[in-house]
Amino acid sequence: MMLKRLIPAVACAVMLVACASPGEGGSAAKPATVAAAVAEADAAVAAGQRDKAFALLKTASLAFPTEKTPLVRMAQMRFDANDYGEAIVHAQDALARDPDDLLANSIAAVSGLRVTSKALGELTRKSKLNGDVKSEAESLAKLLRTSLGEDVLVPNKAKPTPKPTPKTPASNTSRTASSSSSDPFGALK
Repeated sequence: MMLKRLIPAVACAVMLVACASPGEGGSAAKPATVAAAVAEADAAVAAGQRDKAFALLKTASLAFPTEKTPLVRMAQMRFDANDYGEAIVHAQDALARDPDDLLANSIAAVSGLRVTSKALGELTRKSKLNGDVKSEAESLAKLLRTSLGEDVLVPNKAKPTPKPTPKTPASNTSRTASSSSSDPFGALK
């Protein structure tokens, strides 16, 4: 009788142990180094598997919380995908680890400008840009001009200068006036 109860209990214990052991699938293993994780993510991007690459970088950022490289790569991937909000978040995380990182600063700044310009475009389109919002936008534009050292942020296209028309002698004026319909007052000159 004891054997009848012991065999199912052992079978259940074996199945529970098998389920609890880590297998090949399921959770991602911790990468050996940051460089290995980044290389694997680069290979995934080259194969067109951007989601897998992002997941690999996310795992690397959790495994190596003091490293900025996976965070900068994630910020760049989100920026390239026009997901500027996420790009800013990842760039700020990278800047928390290294405040002097030029790429992370650039991603955060340009992403912020793109979000801002989209919002200002929407406000302008809806004709709601007035008062404090307008003055703040103008002061931001002034700050940008000062930072960039430019008087104009978006230069207008230069209008082509008209070519001077050659002067015709007075004796040819009547013939020119009759043959040229673009200047009806040419004979009066």
